[in-house]
Amino acid sequence: MDRGNSKHGPRLDDEMSREVASTVNNAAGSRAEEWREPEPAGEDQPASTRAPSADTRSGAPQGMTSVEVEERSRLGRFISLSALPGDRATLLRSAEENEAPDEVLAQLNRLPPDTEFRTVSEVWAVLGHANETQRW
Repeated sequence: MDRGNSKHGPRLDDEMSREVASTVNNAAGSRAEEWREPEPAGEDQPASTRAPSADTRSGAPQGMTSVEVEERSRLGRFISLSALPGDRATLLRSAEENEAPDEVLAQLNRLPPDTEFRTVSEVWAVLGHANETQRW
């Protein structure tokens, strides 16, 4: 029987597979032996949590709602990076090449024709929407 492994023998292969069995099978404890479990926090130490205390960040950046983030992202999906920086005609051409829906093309048509935009955020702001007030 060809095992496809020349570094060690079948006994060591079996031992190694038992060590990782709980991780591979996604069992409750991810360690093969109890002594490998991490030690709990001491009496004078705070209990561990998944998020630091006083972490009030949400999924949307400060100054925008998640709906606004999604709408700006949708607009940006149809503007190629090669179109930036670009004016209204360049952005419209890029959106048409990327098969943008009519409402996205209508938004881009509202842009002033003589202004050059460097980012989708600049386009979004000129369209009258708010961008994030602070970046992380």
